[in-house]
Amino acid sequence: MSQLDNFKRYTITSALPYANGPLHIGHLAGAYLPADIFVRFLRLKKKDVVYICGSDEHGAAITIKAKKEGTTPQAIIDKYHEQIKKSFEEFGIGFDIYHRTSSPIHHDLSQEFFLNLYEKGEFVEQYSEQYFDEDFQQFLADRYITGTCPNCHNDNAYGDQCERCGTSLNPTDLINPVSTLSGKPPVLKATKHWYLPLDKYQPWLEQWIDKKDGEWKVNVFGQCKSWLKSGLQPRSMTRDLDWGIDVPLEEAKGKKLYVWMDAPIGYISATKQWAIDKGKDWQLYWKQQPNEADNTCLIHFIGKDNIVFHCIIFPSILHAHGDYVLPQNVPANEFLNLEGDKLSTSRNHAVWLHEYLEEFPGKQDELRYVLTSILPETSDSEFTWKDYQARVNNELVAILGNFVNRVMILMHKFYDGRIESDIQLTDGYLNDEIGIFYDAIDSSLQNYRFRQGLQSVMDIARLGNKYLTEKEPWKSIKTNPDDARDALHNCLYIIGHLATCLQPFLPATAKKILRMLNLPEQFNFDQEIAFKAGHQLNPATLLFEKVEDEVIEKQIEKLNSKKQAATAVVEEVQVTPAKENINYETFATMDIRTGTILTAEKVAKTKKLLKLTIDTGIDQRTVVSGIAEYYEPEAIIGQKVSILVNLEPRDIKGITSQGMILMAENSEGKLSFVAPVEDFNNGSVIR
Repeated sequence: MSQLDNFKRYTITSALPYANGPLHIGHLAGAYLPADIFVRFLRLKKKDVVYICGSDEHGAAITIKAKKEGTTPQAIIDKYHEQIKKSFEEFGIGFDIYHRTSSPIHHDLSQEFFLNLYEKGEFVEQYSEQYFDEDFQQFLADRYITGTCPNCHNDNAYGDQCERCGTSLNPTDLINPVSTLSGKPPVLKATKHWYLPLDKYQPWLEQWIDKKDGEWKVNVFGQCKSWLKSGLQPRSMTRDLDWGIDVPLEEAKGKKLYVWMDAPIGYISATKQWAIDKGKDWQLYWKQQPNEADNTCLIHFIGKDNIVFHCIIFPSILHAHGDYVLPQNVPANEFLNLEGDKLSTSRNHAVWLHEYLEEFPGKQDELRYVLTSILPETSDSEFTWKDYQARVNNELVAILGNFVNRVMILMHKFYDGRIESDIQLTDGYLNDEIGIFYDAIDSSLQNYRFRQGLQSVMDIARLGNKYLTEKEPWKSIKTNPDDARDALHNCLYIIGHLATCLQPFLPATAKKILRMLNLPEQFNFDQEIAFKAGHQLNPATLLFEKVEDEVIEKQIEKLNSKKQAATAVVEEVQVTPAKENINYETFATMDIRTGTILTAEKVAKTKKLLKLTIDTGIDQRTVVSGIAEYYEPEAIIGQKVSILVNLEPRDIKGITSQGMILMAENSEGKLSFVAPVEDFNNGSVIR
């Protein structure tokens, strides 16, 4: 028995998409398609499961979007909530409810959570200096501040997170911060906020997360351990904002709940609304029960950028509250790249779901198949249109569709699609093989290995093609009609099992097959497939169509043209503004020298960082630099660099970094060394 079978019911969540833009295929691959497959799988096993999601509609990014479009935050969330909801519905993501964090029930519950912790004395109340825009006379939310990331030196990092290297930040961590409202450096000003003492919960978190070793994905477990090793700090649960949920305290007028005190509670408020709509008891799906055997299994499906919030912050909130179940698993996926580059909404480098649904009508399962085949389960993966074409043509058309079509055509050709007598699977080998595939699919899905599970389903189709080719009923029908009939009947059973196992992955295709077989449109895993005498098959229909070259070329051309247009805009934006002027005395304080890289190695458990030893002409020193995406360590030994030698040392991943090397960055984010064109001695001063 699997550990999953120990629970009475299941609450499955997908990360709440942010309602300031449409969905793209990276979102699907990260948090929605895997969850939908898993939920359909649980339902086929007759589990009591509720699948929860909704739009995340608060926070600074909504107001930023509204300012850019010259409209209101409410208009933005209404527009994108409806678009996102419609895209999910058309794609076939089977939420039990798709809710909104702007709903009254959500506001009430979020405030109840805050008051519960407040009345228990869980919050640390303190004044802190936060950035304030003097021109606009307001405190700045994290997303209203940009600057240079101290980790990878990205000049466009936000105050809460660097989207290039994924590092979680506080605004005061940024180098050269700038207000996005006025374009000027903000000032620090004292303001009072309520902090969740994550450092207080760290011992409990360490014990709880250590129990997940071997159960959680290695990428998830490793990131959690890295956070804990770095030492947790109190995190503010309130913000000085004008859009969001009011902090329910008289002394906190004008302040809002931090989005991560708000958004994950949306899972619970959505469940409450679902329970009201369906006449259910929502508490059974979220709260701890007196009898442990009556408890719920809570699983969060997210992308890797949300790991810290779902594995550290939200569990701490639930733990501090005390009544709620904790996540049993958080099977976060890594990132999906696109045509050799990162997906980017700002550069319009994306395959948008609503556009795919318009341009490929009725082809939802083709995209589900391709994305499932390449899910970034433990490492980043890549979608290309050529690969999409190859997988559809060479696998869906040539293997799955071909097998079903051949059998159905032969049954109608030889028997008018009619079963004349009760039949059963007569080949013991086929029965054993199908049983093995069922076990493999069950094991794969219970362990969140969806790519492997889909491969096992396709192996059933491969088994059917091989069997049909070996038996050649189109030949034996003339010499041994009984053998031909038995072979085709066995193939019908294979098709029935194939349709059953396809249901979590390609639900529309599974229904098409079951309709052709004239069987109920849903089959649970323990149901027997039976064909009785007189059973009439429905006409054969093609499951998939070949994707032609011109279709793919059009998509590639469209992607490239959008990317080029967006890049041109980005370049224009990047070269037009200049930073605030500084006086010469300020510039003169920077000691920049020429140097040479002596050694280089990757920093363990990171993808971006290299540990460099640099001869500065003054000494040999260690510098941690976020250039690993662009340079292999062995290729840059001997490279001349420019290094800021009087930068205050900083601890990065347990390594003391003593300086910063200068890099040029183009509009696509690529980096290049800034170095003298002549062979100057190390230590030469750059003026």
